[in-house]
Amino acid sequence: MNRGKPKRRREEDVTANLYESDFYAWTNEQSVLLRAGNLASADITNIAEEIESMGRSEKRELINHLKVLLLHLLKWQFQPALRGRSWRLTIEGQRKELDEHLADNPSLKSKLNDAIISAYGHALIAAEKETELARSTFPPECPYTFAQLVDDTYLPE
Repeated sequence: MNRGKPKRRREEDVTANLYESDFYAWTNEQSVLLRAGNLASADITNIAEEIESMGRSEKRELINHLKVLLLHLLKWQFQPALRGRSWRLTIEGQRKELDEHLADNPSLKSKLNDAIISAYGHALIAAEKETELARSTFPPECPYTFAQLVDDTYLPE
């Protein structure tokens, strides 16, 4: 009879319960196990899931920076009478955030086309809400190139 099997099962149950009941404690426990090279005791399935989740989070952050930038470029372009320092500084700030995010995550550059499409869809909804202009006022597809989005001197007229 192999007594190790049932013990391992209880350890897995405790780890799984900790993952569900106290995520912070679980992360600390897993980092200790990984640093010690104790992969047999580590919760590999949930660790992999968390790593994938972190990647999705980075992509969502990219989309969010693009959305805010696109929203303010649309407002700048389609509400020229309301242009002001706040919009210009938001555009400037989002460009800087976007640049830093891509510098920290260069592989996200391969996802830029899809991210811009997604972000523009969200920006259209926000632009219609914030400007109270009809959705048909805005181009159905993103009118700005990526080069324009990151160009510190570009503001649509």
